[in-house]
Amino acid sequence: MGEGGASFCADNGVSRLASLYSRQGKKGPNQDAAILYQGFGTEDAGERHSPLLLLRHRADCSYDSSDSDDGSSSDGSLVSAEVFDEWKEASISAFKAMDKELELHPQLNSFHSGTTAVTIIKEGRDLIISNLGDSRAVMGTFSEEGDLKAVQLTTDLKPSLPREAERIRKNNGRVFALRDEPDIQRVWLPDSNFPGLAMARAFGDFELKNYGVIATPQVSYRRLRDRDQFIVLATDGVWDVLSNDEVVKVAWLAFRQEEDASRAVVKAAVQAWRRKFPSRRADDCSAACIFLDDR
Repeated sequence: MGEGGASFCADNGVSRLASLYSRQGKKGPNQDAAILYQGFGTEDAGERHSPLLLLRHRADCSYDSSDSDDGSSSDGSLVSAEVFDEWKEASISAFKAMDKELELHPQLNSFHSGTTAVTIIKEGRDLIISNLGDSRAVMGTFSEEGDLKAVQLTTDLKPSLPREAERIRKNNGRVFALRDEPDIQRVWLPDSNFPGLAMARAFGDFELKNYGVIATPQVSYRRLRDRDQFIVLATDGVWDVLSNDEVVKVAWLAFRQEEDASRAVVKAAVQAWRRKFPSRRADDCSAACIFLDDR
């Protein structure tokens, strides 16, 4: 979509539980256009291909809760190791299948183009988070003192990360920043200053797939706590100009005022682009806000 959005609304017409908004920047067509997928896992959910791939690959993993032992997650809370391993396997295989289908798609040229992906699966109080590229997921939660704070759920997978750069260089890709962009590390072909991809992992971008750019997501886990309130997923156009704390404050204020939280986040990002970089073309901005309805 271009400038505009889609929302899942409560009965009073206000986007209370989940909303999505996307706005085109100044660089051409909106490359961060997005969809809000409703009814995930149900028969009437429609034909959005990536979520269906994920469900299909999850179904291939058998799990019997009566045979499981609780394991310890990365954040110290209890989770079934088998459940997490199966969701992780399903996510990795679904992302791989999606990447392959893009490569074989007769009407899409993904040799020189690609996309990020960040997904969150909520199963009860368990969150399975899969991330590819430099979109980001952030949790809005309350501290023990009652202060609203942001918890980043994903790592921006850019070439500036040492482990990402190491993999790319081992595959003969090059990583460096241009003189006029000293803070932005990019991926280049071994014998040409092209294409200059600012992500280390992506769907598509097949020109660089032999040089260390991969479509394997980073998969992690979080156990929901009573203080957790909402999740914001957004593209780099938002995070380039707003901090995690700024985003969660904007989303929470909009929610409390019964306004569309995702629209408020994108609007704040657009204003920040104009204020911080008046001479630069603003990036596309997309955000999805999911409020936890049982909090």
